[in-house]
Amino acid sequence: MPDFVQNGLITTLHDFGSIDRQRLEALLEQATRNYKIGLVLPVTADDMRAAAFGHIVQQLRDVSYIDQIVVVLGVAPQEEDFRQTQEAVASLGEQARVLWTDGPRVTRLYQTLIDAGLNLSVPGKGRSVWTAFGYLLADPRLKAFALHDCDIVSYDRQMLARLCLPMAHPALDFDFCKAYYARTTDRMHGRVVRLLVQPLLKALIAMLGFDRFLVYLDSFRYPLAGEFAVTASLARSNRIPSDWGLEVGTLAEVFRNASIKHVCQVDLCTQYEHKHQQLSLEDPGKGLIKMATDILTTIFRTLASMGTVLGPGHFITLRSAFLRSAQDAIRQYHADALMNGLHYDRHDEEQAVEGFAGQIVVAGEMFQEDPLGGEAIPNWSRVLTAFPDFPQELRQAVLADAAAEAAS
Repeated sequence: MPDFVQNGLITTLHDFGSIDRQRLEALLEQATRNYKIGLVLPVTADDMRAAAFGHIVQQLRDVSYIDQIVVVLGVAPQEEDFRQTQEAVASLGEQARVLWTDGPRVTRLYQTLIDAGLNLSVPGKGRSVWTAFGYLLADPRLKAFALHDCDIVSYDRQMLARLCLPMAHPALDFDFCKAYYARTTDRMHGRVVRLLVQPLLKALIAMLGFDRFLVYLDSFRYPLAGEFAVTASLARSNRIPSDWGLEVGTLAEVFRNASIKHVCQVDLCTQYEHKHQQLSLEDPGKGLIKMATDILTTIFRTLASMGTVLGPGHFITLRSAFLRSAQDAIRQYHADALMNGLHYDRHDEEQAVEGFAGQIVVAGEMFQEDPLGGEAIPNWSRVLTAFPDFPQELRQAVLADAAAEAAS
């Protein structure tokens, strides 16, 4: 349901239900005559074969305000994966290209950077997004890049229009736009946001006092949303984590490199549904527990990099403060679910919170053992200093992969 509240440090762009897709796209058609946008679609081989991806491609066929689309294919070691992806996006025409991160040409380009001492050895969504940004940076006409996941079951192209318009409209001056939405079906989803990130931020603020970075993070209604848009210049400056800390790490980089008044969040849609991760309490190396650990260590290391001192006692206190904050959240969500006729398993929510609380201490120990953590992927400004032609080489590799597939 719409509201008009502006709270926190960033601008919130609501959905009042007062503008339709046709008008949004008409505004974008006009705005993008002088403000070209590239679209990044990170996809794995498994997701590429799922029905959701086919539906997304079908929706994008009618989008004319996007100048270029790069489908960045990862976790796809077989040439057959690349071939099928090419076929899947063929209906999008020449504006869409498949960037195969596991292909021999792109792998050789990665190795060039690795040999020069740059951290590109860890595959994953972070590296895929970083690579796609480099591909798009080869075209100086592009002013901004938009990104959304490829497993969105409820995808409608209006989502893309709402994500892009705050960047492109000449009356606005945003450098970064983050999506938010309600994750509900017959029950509430988004457990990591609801039961970890939001209670954690409240507990950290209560423990550390006012901290501009923490209040900034707490201003985002769905900080783990995979959908965002960013100016080309900011994409060039931002570093990208390679693990589950990608979304929080991206927000931290935006905090460092952009003015908060140029950051916004947009209500993307009424319903958002995609595949769900298992909680995986029995195996902390998988599922939401693994995600929680990566997010926690990213937040701790970011705070440390901004001058906050965190000792062993902080994590014991934080665990207690988090548990109280998360238990209050469970009470609130239970009431919200009841008022909206949603199924709510309070015991299951309590188990998730206890699992997340345990990872606070684990992540704290990891932080103390290695305060810097694994090196993030270097930003494109650094790469371009040493390898100024690298984005063009990426483009050539993509074209060569497509030509080789066409000839086979």
